[in-house]
Amino acid sequence: MKKEDPILILGAGTFGLSTAYHFAKAGFSNITVLEKSTAVPPVDSAGNDLNKIIRAEYEDPFYAELALQAIEAWKTPLFAPYYHETGYLLANSRAAPEKAKKTLLKSLGSIQQHPAFRGKISPIEKREDVTKVAPVFDGPMEWKGYFNRFAGYAHAADALTAVYSACCALGVKFCVGDAVASLTYSATRDRCTGAATASGKTYTASVTVLALGAALATVLPDVGKQVAANAWPVAHIQLTPAEAQKLHGIPVTYARDLGFFFEPDRRTNLLKLCPSGAGYTNFSSSGGGASVPPDFNGFITPADEDKIRRLLRETLPGLAERPLVNKHMCWCADTADSEYIIDFVPGKHGLIVASGDSGHAFKMLPIAGKWIVELAQAGQQEKRRWRWKPNQDAGGDVSWRVGRPVDLKDVPLAVRSKL
Repeated sequence: MKKEDPILILGAGTFGLSTAYHFAKAGFSNITVLEKSTAVPPVDSAGNDLNKIIRAEYEDPFYAELALQAIEAWKTPLFAPYYHETGYLLANSRAAPEKAKKTLLKSLGSIQQHPAFRGKISPIEKREDVTKVAPVFDGPMEWKGYFNRFAGYAHAADALTAVYSACCALGVKFCVGDAVASLTYSATRDRCTGAATASGKTYTASVTVLALGAALATVLPDVGKQVAANAWPVAHIQLTPAEAQKLHGIPVTYARDLGFFFEPDRRTNLLKLCPSGAGYTNFSSSGGGASVPPDFNGFITPADEDKIRRLLRETLPGLAERPLVNKHMCWCADTADSEYIIDFVPGKHGLIVASGDSGHAFKMLPIAGKWIVELAQAGQQEKRRWRWKPNQDAGGDVSWRVGRPVDLKDVPLAVRSKL
């Protein structure tokens, strides 16, 4: 590749912004990002959120090492203002299913012998172990697990905004408010030449990167079922400034069988909570084809709300009956094995897919774009695990998740229509 070659990136979420940033840092001078939303970060990007967990626990040492690299990058000047190393409390309640217990043990096993975590892991065997790391918690908490001091969270939306600003300063061009209608190809259909938008504009490129998150299949039907849109419920409680102040500095707290929450947002005093589960797919609306995000999003199910309240009764019972606000689904791009897909599309020269975040990619924001730049320059994906996987179907049982995904066709319409 020549540094002046035109590069087109579709999508300005986590993968898209990181890719634009790393191309620009590498000296490429002709980079354009197309985004259907009218703002960056996009309103429907999974990364456009109050906060995301930053941790290195993985069943697979490969991702654990990548996460450690990312954590170091979170401490560099561009990203450091948005990273909060509050620690990570991971446990199970007494009623947790066996799978949740096994998953936690795998997470612990991935880090407890690693030199980076020496002296930073404490066992959680009883209530007093929890209150040592979170004295404000006053629920029963008959939990077992561990506390990891070398972890925390990132203020997600602010971090994306910072990368966007850095991209603009490096000369990256952003075209917003115009959805991609189709990809464009050479006369022989073996080379992608760019994209056309809904407004009729055409953008040409030597390399086109699809960083469309959960909406990938709407632009690239060839992806089939190897990437499925999968959503997780999110809700918030509006705290008073005094209530929020009491909770500042608490660790990211995750009961594997119930859900997780963070310290309150320091600007809005919102407490974000997410119930545990395997998520929601939307295969039904596409006639049995790919799972894609629906038009409606502003709801969570009664079962999810119940999990949130059970989590609060265990930890902060005084908040357990408070109204939940800003309830919505957060849509990600899932793969069957939770591996990313970062590869050229077979038979389509110049077309790269950066997808399959599977709910664990935001922590990689500082470094993910480097992987796409390396792929574009190498011309082929050397990492077998990140290659195109046409024979895998996403949307099934994933080893580290509790429960099984539910398709939206099985969610009552009365619940789904509460926008």
